[in-house]
Amino acid sequence: MDRRGRIIGVGAALALMAGVGCVIAWRAFQAPPENVAILPVPPVPPRIASGKDYEDCLAMLASDPRGADGFAAAWEATGGGDGATHCYGLAEISLGNAENGAEILEKLGTESKAPAAARAMILGQAVQAWLMAGDAGHAYGAATLALMLSPDDPDLLIDRSVAAATLEHYADAITDLDRALALDPHRPDALVYRAAAWRELDRLDLAAGNIGEALALDPDFADALLERGIERQRFGDLSGARADWERAMALAPDTPTSDLAEQNLALLDAGPEKP
Repeated sequence: MDRRGRIIGVGAALALMAGVGCVIAWRAFQAPPENVAILPVPPVPPRIASGKDYEDCLAMLASDPRGADGFAAAWEATGGGDGATHCYGLAEISLGNAENGAEILEKLGTESKAPAAARAMILGQAVQAWLMAGDAGHAYGAATLALMLSPDDPDLLIDRSVAAATLEHYADAITDLDRALALDPHRPDALVYRAAAWRELDRLDLAAGNIGEALALDPDFADALLERGIERQRFGDLSGARADWERAMALAPDTPTSDLAEQNLALLDAGPEKP
């Protein structure tokens, strides 16, 4: 978990990238079911506000997002300011209203008078909410605004790369990932994203190299195994692909990563489509 408290994990974000030539098409990403909180309370620093009401509202997000939503809306109506707006946006996302939450957070990050670091954090959360809502164009724009405030933030660069790849702008995604990895070389998630982008550009040699680096950093990184399985399938190594997907499922059960691996295995078992 990065310092902002990320909305989506690597497997879910990979599901936002197009999968041309893959065993499955990675397009679908559904909003969470009602009453499932998907954002942890953002750690400090930075925060957009302070005070007991702000802390109480954020603390409700995980256990009672509907209560946090009502509390924040009422507080905002009585002059709660940035703290109320931030909590309201997060509560909306937690209730599955990703687009509304994204709009709230982007407006807050753009118009607040808070320090740049806090505003960049808010915009970063807006980026991920836009991705959840299926609007990669808005996500890319919000990430660009955030990077104007915090240009050396690897997390923001990674977030923008996901938006770019979802828009099929793979070269732009790679540029952001190159920058993120120059700032923080020990990011297996960035290496996996870059591998997926290189694969989309049919540079399987570079994709394989990135996955090798990711697994060298973390041999049990399920998302790297998911991606390596796809690359192995492209190379015709079906037994290797199967082993990677089964291992990914074992390492990350009940996650988007395991769901994608399971779908790949099912299609692999079904064999090639008959003409």
